[in-house]
Parts: sequence; C-alpha cells; structure tokens
Amino acid sequence: MFDLGTSFIASVARDPSATAIVDGDLRLTYAGWYTRISSVVAGLDALGIKPGDHLVSLLQNRWEAASLHWACQLAGIILTPLNWRATAQDLDYCLADAEATALVYEDIAQVAVANAAGATNLPRVRVGTAAPHEVAFTHLLTTAPDATPRATAEDWSLMLYTSGTTSRPKGVPRRHAAERAAAIAHIAQNRYARGERTLGVMPLYHTMGVRSLLAMSLIGGTFVCQPRFDPSAALATIARERITNLYLVPTLYHDMLHHERFGHTDISSVRKLGFAGAAMTDALLQKLQAAFRPDLFVNHYGSSEIYTCTINDDAPRKPGSAGRAGLNQMIRVVPFGAATPHQRAAPGEEGEIAALLIGDEAFEGYWRRPEADAKALRDGWFMTGDTGYFNAYGDLYLTGRVDDMIITGGENVSPLEVENHLSLHPAISEVAVVGLPDERWGKIVAAFIKRRSPVTPEDLDAHCRNSVLATFKRPRRFIFVEDLPKSPVGKLLRRKLVAGDYTPEPTPEQDTQA
Repeated sequence: MFDLGTSFIASVARDPSATAIVDGDLRLTYAGWYTRISSVVAGLDALGIKPGDHLVSLLQNRWEAASLHWACQLAGIILTPLNWRATAQDLDYCLADAEATALVYEDIAQVAVANAAGATNLPRVRVGTAAPHEVAFTHLLTTAPDATPRATAEDWSLMLYTSGTTSRPKGVPRRHAAERAAAIAHIAQNRYARGERTLGVMPLYHTMGVRSLLAMSLIGGTFVCQPRFDPSAALATIARERITNLYLVPTLYHDMLHHERFGHTDISSVRKLGFAGAAMTDALLQKLQAAFRPDLFVNHYGSSEIYTCTINDDAPRKPGSAGRAGLNQMIRVVPFGAATPHQRAAPGEEGEIAALLIGDEAFEGYWRRPEADAKALRDGWFMTGDTGYFNAYGDLYLTGRVDDMIITGGENVSPLEVENHLSLHPAISEVAVVGLPDERWGKIVAAFIKRRSPVTPEDLDAHCRNSVLATFKRPRRFIFVEDLPKSPVGKLLRRKLVAGDYTPEPTPEQDTQA
C-alpha cells in the first residue's frame, strides 16, 4: 500500500488543476498546494526535525494546519495534533509523553504555550506574529524542490490523544497504512464521488477531521476550511462553496438546523450527510432528513483507535441503529463480565462492543500505556467501552458507555434510550440523561433539559408515561438548563452534569421533582 506522502503525490499527478483547499480567499490547486507543502517540508528539515520525531501542533482548521499534516506525511514525521484550547498543563503532559521535538502553534494558543515549561526549549513555529526565538510559519514558505516521500506504509503517520475524560489522555499512534485504509473505506462507505467538496470544520486533531482531509485528497476533492465552528459561517460557506457533503457530530447539525439563517440558506448542493462521534436523537434525525432530503444519510460508529466499527448507510430508515461492521472490521457484543471476548451475547442481549484488532484501520495499542493496553486489548479484540446489542437482523444498536449505565434499584437504564424518547417532545431542544445519587435507589434517572418552548416537569413525565419506556426508566427528576456541557468537538460531558457543573435555567421550575 502507498504511504500517505506517495498517495498525495499521486493525487497531484492525477488532478493537478483541481481545487484542493479553500481557506477564505485562499484557493490552491493540487499542484499549487504541493509546492507550498514542499516548502514546509524543507522548513522542518532546517529546524532539524527528523523522520520518526513527534511534532506537536496547536492549530485551528486553517490551510497551514492541513499543509503541516501533509508535510509531516511526506517527511516521515509523526504529527501529534492537540486541541488548540489545551491548557499549559495539558500541553506539558503531551509534550513529555510524546517526547516532542518541536511545536507549531497559532496566536490563540499563546497563553498555554507561554506557560508550558516543556515548550521553553523546543523549536517553535508560529502561525501569526512570531517572537524573536520563534520561526514564523511564513518563513517556511520559501522556494524548495518538490518533496519526496521518506516514510513507508508501515511507519507511524500521526498520534491522536484521547479526550481523557476519566484518566490521563492516551496517545493513539496510527500507521500510514491504517490511515489510508480508513480514508479509502470512508470514501466507499459514504459513496463519495470524484470532485466532492466537504466542509472542513471537524478539528484536525480529531479523527473525523483527519478522515475528511485524507478522503478529499484521494478523489480530487476540495477541503473547505472553517477554523472553528460557527453555524452562521458554516451556512454561508455551504452556500458560497457549493458544499456537497457534510460529516459532522450531531451537535453541529443541531446548531445549524436551529440557526435563524438556516431557512434562508441554499443548501441544495449538499447531497450526502454523515455523522459520528455521538448518538443522534430520533427527533434530530427526522428534522435533518426533512430539511436536506439527502441521497445518503450515514451513521458512522467508530473511534480514534478503530476508525470504523460499523456503518448504517440509511440512518432515517433505521433510527438509532449503528448498522453493521464496516468494510475493514468485524464486530461482536460480549456479555458483561465475560471472561473472554470470544463469548458472544445473544440477539437482544446487551453487552460491551468489541472490534477485531487485525482490521486494516485498527491501531495496535496505546503509546507507552501498558496498563491501558491490558484493560482494552484482549485476545486480539479491542474492548471499546461502548455498550450495545444486535437485533434479530444483525444490526447493532448502541446504548451508551459502560461507565454511563444507570443502575437504579437494581435495574439497568440506558441514557440513550430515555434521551431518544424525550427528544421527540416538541418543547425540547436538547436533552441529556444521567444517574444522580439517591439514598434509596442508589441512583435515580435524571433528565437535563434545554427547552425550545415552555414545558413543565409534569408535561414531560406525562410524555414518558405515554411512551414505550418502562416505568423504572422514567426520569424521576427534570432539571432545566441554559446549555448542556460539551467537549470542543460536541460530545456531551455527562460527568459535568453529575458533578453539578452546569448553569440552571433561571426559572422557578428548575431542579423540580417530577
């Protein structure tokens, strides 16, 4: 298989005049972009960064970040992108853990970099106004010969860090071969055509953003940068650039759909929708289907470790279903407490989802974390920590995370099931369900509600009574909030709700017992 550097050069030869990247007024063809990327490779050489070194970046989705990604693939450098919102403590930890040899960042991360002791003596490249001891990114863009690939398909391509919601962030190193296999499968499973145009807003420190970048390169497509998500800007970009496909987390779809400009924006160019990173409520699924009427609507379930676990390529027809195993994977559900991953849950029986480690897109283990490997890697299978079940027809349904399961009075309650039912109430904009401590029940089911219009706990309790929810699954408490806490990529942070880290809606009904 090609390494990614060779893959990009092949794309340049195939589509030299096609538009490869757009960032505001900047438009580069594949040939023109290759010239700039080659300059960046030469600049990294001048800094003394060698193949196999880790280069840490703190960048938003801009052409410099995308160019750095490709330059590292060509140079054999292991790109290690971090969330540009990282604190100095986050940065120090990752710099030391990865044994980074250089840092590339932009002005928005200046405070974190200035206060990170580990960044003091590293070569630093800055997108923006560089300090005297730094190199400006623009200084890398000097005339240089066309870069040639220095990596093989079996070399490391990049290392992503997990979110670290329950422990220290874990490095997930991935090889060129796995990254390219994931991009090819992404194209096939989303039925991308030649010359597609995608909204490049999912962060390039996140596997979804990287997949969009690589996939577009393979089909002569265009990656249209949006540095950070803003629904108004996203809608304007969709109309102006005639975006053909969207691959986003549900939160971003929700915010676009409910923005005041949505009904006045030409979205007709968008023919393919895909989502991943979190579950989508039935209500949001229905609204998006009605609004876009796409030719394809894909629910993609995966992770940084195993890019694609399953694909449901007709999400509206099977709401809630994660579908079946992707092209490069096999999936099984293992009963809770099973001694081995070779035990399989019966249809309809809930358990932990496991993915085969020999899949083409799979990682091989965490970076220098043997204790994490011992927990997650078992007999050739990756224990995802996600819970779910197969129905009688072989379709996978996710029910949450092992750590999110609510045990109330000895009964197991899936937050996703309750959220799906509540999301169908017209007064609810967003909902999150968690278990809160209770002396009698151990935990009670609590629903945190962001309202679209006035509604009372009694109304919502009646809605649940009239649904198919079992009595023990009904929320015992409804709490109205201004917003739900989320990660930078839109994932719900349930732990913050449990800890009381949220802003109640300023109404008398807040925190009312149902």
